[in-house]
Amino acid sequence: MKSQSPNTRQADKIGSKIYQKIKRGSASAQLHGSLRERIIQLELEPGQNVSRGEIASEYGVSQTPVRDALLKLEEEGLIDTFPQSKTEVSKINIEHALETQFLRLSLELEITRRLSQSGDPALIGPAQSILAQQSAAMTTNDLAAFARLDRDFHSSLFDAAGVSDLYGVVQARSGHIDRLRKLNLPDPGKLTSILDCHTRLLDAIRASNAKETENVVREHLSGTLAKINDIRERHRNFF
Repeated sequence: MKSQSPNTRQADKIGSKIYQKIKRGSASAQLHGSLRERIIQLELEPGQNVSRGEIASEYGVSQTPVRDALLKLEEEGLIDTFPQSKTEVSKINIEHALETQFLRLSLELEITRRLSQSGDPALIGPAQSILAQQSAAMTTNDLAAFARLDRDFHSSLFDAAGVSDLYGVVQARSGHIDRLRKLNLPDPGKLTSILDCHTRLLDAIRASNAKETENVVREHLSGTLAKINDIRERHRNFF
């Protein structure tokens, strides 16, 4: 992998306590999940070279699961392979992010409409619990936990509407927009804005106010995309 600062090298040392050796079971699936999370968290930066041999050594696996994991990441648009040349983390693709956002918005508008018309507030109980955890993560400025709980919050709405498998469809395409969100998350007021939208959304669902749920979902899911130009200007090497 390419030369990095001492801090980045320390974070990327997979044999450390941060990155445990792959356990028995589906090595390629575990490896895919670990590498994908590192890409989303920008620990593996856009444009960074990736060495199969180094990954295999660091995770304590053969090159076969490494190959399989990288192939899946390539299918998701997170890895670019140049035959006989190099393999690297893909740059952030704005068009891909916009398409994913279109898909997610379409699904979540229908999901929240259904939930608001269900007349069963208990369906959003898990989302309410996750919201409380998000609030605690914001208090401690734990951005990694906040981002994970944000995904859990939206996943719980898919579960509540009985379409949990569709969240996997969205997640498989979310690598580019998730990296945009990662870059946007530290911005002043961003965490507060997310919590406010989540709170208002659950309030609207409980009140069976379908119109308000639509308004909140549109506002919430447009936040990061409205900042694309600013994000790209601050991180030109990532695009």
